[in-house]
Amino acid sequence: MRRLVHALVGLALLPALAVPAQAQLSNMPDELRVRLAEINPTWGKDILGNVAKTLALYTPILAAAPKAGVSIERDIAYGPDARHRLDLHKPEGRTGVPVVVFLHGGAYVRGDRSVNAEVYGNVATYFARQGMLGVNGTYRLAPAAQWPAAAQDVNLLVQWLKANAAAHGGDPNRIYLIGHSAGATHVATYVYRKDLHPADGPGVSGIVLMSGRYHFDPKADDPNLKNFQAYFGEDASRYPAQSPINHVKTAKPLPTFLLISEYDNPDLDTQGALLLSALCERDRSCPRFSVWICTITCRWSTSSTRPTMRWAARFRSSSGAGGDPFL
Repeated sequence: MRRLVHALVGLALLPALAVPAQAQLSNMPDELRVRLAEINPTWGKDILGNVAKTLALYTPILAAAPKAGVSIERDIAYGPDARHRLDLHKPEGRTGVPVVVFLHGGAYVRGDRSVNAEVYGNVATYFARQGMLGVNGTYRLAPAAQWPAAAQDVNLLVQWLKANAAAHGGDPNRIYLIGHSAGATHVATYVYRKDLHPADGPGVSGIVLMSGRYHFDPKADDPNLKNFQAYFGEDASRYPAQSPINHVKTAKPLPTFLLISEYDNPDLDTQGALLLSALCERDRSCPRFSVWICTITCRWSTSSTRPTMRWAARFRSSSGAGGDPFL
């Protein structure tokens, strides 16, 4: 939840957006900055407790945020399961606009598009106010649904948008996916695995991956190990084939924005850097990659915003990986 703000700020860097990132930062109340500085260093010690604290801080701010000019159509089915649901946040009086989809996290076993009356609908409303069709979706969860069910749901959602976005003012040829945490894993699995999307490709124009897992090598002390196993299973011999990063080389290149943050859960910073290196190696150029630093003052880490092939090579060397680190 703490990283939800990163989606709003980070996506302001995409060409489709009109509001710069620093404009978002300037609106953060000083009291909120101070409270985040207190919460962030302890994030991993009580993840769910800190989620609740952060929700309590942000919900009244989001409730007071402007919402004019946006109409919302809720609880639309994009597939047969009860979890195959989405909300459409439409910019009034606009047609043929880009489509931006937000897929929540929740450690594979929990999460929803509506945590409360404001979250995560605020993400889709934000994009609608920037002149886009905002889509707030959800998907099936473990243990009832196991890998690759959630990535298959991403495919169902994209195909529904291909068929129906125009009727709601969206351009089906300009669909962008944002995945946060587990949602990022599901988006990456969908776009990188050819067996999970149509033969002509995933049908999206770009992706934003925030604090996801892409190389599956969970450790015994991982706080989300049981949740990971609930979705991916306990057979570690399957993890290399399930890892999205191992399908990057044969996947269709897409405009990509990778984000991690200073107080991410253990290993998520490494996960983002590993995927960055894989994309740099495949494309011989690197996508935008940002580290969000937030203590008293929030800022982008300028050292990693525009990485190079040389930077990626240094990371691979310092990570201790021998040969190809992605197999």
